[in-house]
Formats: sequence, structure tokens, C-alpha cells
Amino acid sequence: HYEPLLRSLKEKMEQASEQMEFEKAIEYRELLNSVKQVAQKQKITSSMEDRDIVALARDERDAVVQVFFVRDGRLIGREHFHVEAGTAESNGQILNGFVKQFYAGTPFIPRELWLQYPITDSEVISQWLTAKRGQKVRLVVPQKGEKERLVELAARNAALVLSQDKERIKKEELRTIGAMNQIGALIGIGAVRRVEAFDISNTSGVESVGSMVVYEDGKPKRSDYRKFKIRTV
Repeated sequence: HYEPLLRSLKEKMEQASEQMEFEKAIEYRELLNSVKQVAQKQKITSSMEDRDIVALARDERDAVVQVFFVRDGRLIGREHFHVEAGTAESNGQILNGFVKQFYAGTPFIPRELWLQYPITDSEVISQWLTAKRGQKVRLVVPQKGEKERLVELAARNAALVLSQDKERIKKEELRTIGAMNQIGALIGIGAVRRVEAFDISNTSGVESVGSMVVYEDGKPKRSDYRKFKIRTV
């Protein structure tokens, strides 16, 4: 809701100018221009309807669903969600399950859902969302023009997230499981899954205490950490 803020800044700028406080007037003018720029960047559609834009990217095992939240024609936020894709026969099935789960738990239901693919239960889901909102909710699969471009943008965002996460997981595996396997190869015992390391400490030769840390698949398993009182040699 930019209009009240824009009016307030304009009034303060004019007031400062009338009082010959020109530096303050310039500050308000710059703030005014900044707010206008943000408002223009967020204006994503010509229509002022509330809508969510839902698209996905997937591989053989995983999928990322991207949701754009458009309110009063402005993009106010976006979120991505990881879902399992292994058992789903089609992208429509993934979206079908996601829409049911996501909108069962969200307090706000928009006027429209723009979906990348048709979903099998669209009529039933539309009636369910209409009952939750108290007004008609439309499920749309855009085929051309501005609507299709916005759905494609959400799909590209989902693909980017999926790609980045795959790369991150790959690096993490090299840093953890890969490092364990490297240690196993260096000491000639093959792959290593679990490592237990002990340290003994004492105070002037007495009150000996042993501590154990545990790593599995290259990550600390803190639930298995132990501390031992050593009663005898």
C-alpha cells in the first residue's frame, strides 16, 4: 500500500520547500523517488487481482515448487518448496498434491491460482478453496500472453533453485562422505561410515576422564557422544 506513503512524503517535501529547508526537501524528494521505483518494480501484472502463481521443476527424484504471491497486481513475495517426485507419474500430479497440502494450511486464499499444468481435481479443489475464501476462486492454466510468461518465470525460478540445491548437496557429499572415503583409502580399509574418536584427560595424573565423539557419513552424530569416568587402568 504505497499511496499513503507517497502522499505523506510529497506533503513533507513541499512543506520543507515552503519553509526554505531545501536540504530536507531534497531528502524527501529522493525518498519519494525511491518508493516510486520500488512500487514500479513490484508491479508485475496489469490486473489488480490477488493471485498465486504456481510452477515447478523436477528431475527423476526431486521437485521444487515455486509460488509467487501477487497482491493488488504487485509481487509481494515468493517461496519455494521441496517435494518428492519419484513416484509421481506427471507434473500435474505433483501440483495436485502440493495445492491440496499448501492451501490446507495457509490462512489467505487468493482470488486466482495460475498453475503451470492442469490438475485432476481442479473442480473439487476450486469448490474447496471457494468455501475457504467465501468468494469464487478460479484455477487457471495460462496458455499465452502475459499470464503464460509469468508462469514460465516461476518455473525458471524453480529450476534455478533445484539446480543450485543439487550443486550444494553434491559439494556437501564431497565434503562429508567423500572425505570419509578418502580417509578409508589412505589407511587401507576401504569405505568408512562411522568413526569414533576418544580423548583422555586428567588433572595432575588423577581424575581421568574419557570423551568420545562420533561421526557418521562425515557428519557429527551428537546423540552418540559420550563421557566416561575412568576408574582403573
